[in-house]
Amino acid sequence: MSMKVKKGDTVVVLSGKDRGRQGKVSGTVPKEGKVVVEGVNMATVHVKPRRQDETGGIMHRELAIAACKVQVVCPKCGKPTRVGHVFREEDGKNKKYRVCKHCGADL
Repeated sequence: MSMKVKKGDTVVVLSGKDRGRQGKVSGTVPKEGKVVVEGVNMATVHVKPRRQDETGGIMHRELAIAACKVQVVCPKCGKPTRVGHVFREEDGKNKKYRVCKHCGADL
């Protein structure tokens, strides 16, 4: 399954408890079609100390969210947008670029 969201993209959440929140994609799971977004879908995790000098406790961490529930935010126009693809010729080779469907800027 190919995803149009990549690591480092700024995205906005479309549905769920974190709807409307923006964050940066810190990781992707293409096989499951999920992304990990900073500050979104936080879960409380109980951590047990593994070594003698470590401390355990309650931590908060981000869990993966379905990629279909997020949309890329265009850096130029600032709107949530669908991702389009354009081929451009550079150095005699056709290269594929991701573009904003609203303003045509590179993503």
